Amino acid sequence: MTQTTPQTALLIELESVVAENLDRHLGLAQEWHPHDYVPWSQGRDFAFLGGEDWSPEQSKLDETAKAAMFTNLLTEDNLPSYHREIATQFGRDGAWGTWVGRWTAEENRHGIALRDYLVVTRGVDPVELERARMDYMTSGYDSGDKTALETVAYVSFQELATRVSHRNTGKATGDPIADKLLARIAKDENLHMVFYRNIVSAAFEIDPDATMRAVADEVMRFEMPGATMAGFRKNSVIIAKAGIYDLRLHHDEVISPVLRAWKVFERTNLGPAGEQAREELAQFMVGLDAQATKFVESRERMRARQQARQETPLTPLPQA
Repeated sequence: MTQTTPQTALLIELESVVAENLDRHLGLAQEWHPHDYVPWSQGRDFAFLGGEDWSPEQSKLDETAKAAMFTNLLTEDNLPSYHREIATQFGRDGAWGTWVGRWTAEENRHGIALRDYLVVTRGVDPVELERARMDYMTSGYDSGDKTALETVAYVSFQELATRVSHRNTGKATGDPIADKLLARIAKDENLHMVFYRNIVSAAFEIDPDATMRAVADEVMRFEMPGATMAGFRKNSVIIAKAGIYDLRLHHDEVISPVLRAWKVFERTNLGPAGEQAREELAQFMVGLDAQATKFVESRERMRARQQARQETPLTPLPQA
């Protein structure tokens, strides 16, 4: 007889919670269509069809918005890898399987809409974008040896991080159309976050020690799925300097709200292992907060220097 592993047992025990939250999600999710958010009237042929190929001056986006849009889209592009990861972890049967399919279908809209917008408006170099997509999707995404519990903890944070990044990118573009599109995508990401967050809440009641360990580990080793794409570090610095996504936002608007929702630092049902994990998490959060403060202060000093240089009048050259 095949033995049921602890991970499989937990997934089975959470099945009713998944079904309940799937119904909740379907009741709240709003139908929308990527084509509605793309300004098709701005489109024109490229040289292959007798038109004009892309050149930098055609883009209305500044370098910060380009970096953010480029990174956000490439992150969305690796959906086949993400689908494989969660389908492997959660299975394809029952409520878990239905959720995996629904989540994948909703996420697929994001890449469609972002690519159509960028190509039609000539926001970024489409050749560079396509080459980067080919490289990134070929390498794929591998979450490592996460358990199902670690996976659902990770995506609770990751979905909210993506929501924050998309929302702030939209504002940074200076384009009302892009802002509206990214706000629409951010709504999807927020609903996904709530689904996963609720599953972890239920897991805390079933196995509080294992869940606390999983949460602590995922917070302490968190990185976005796009971290392996070419140019990610450079673009992340640009994005952070602009305040689109930085350590302060990561601490204040992503990690802390989710931990509060789970009442991580208020729970009284932990054993020694859970208490140890919570203590490690608390110490990490103190350090993360200090890092965030240091980063913001450094960014403000840099901005002040840039402002001072802009305001300093040029010294006239001496007359001959």
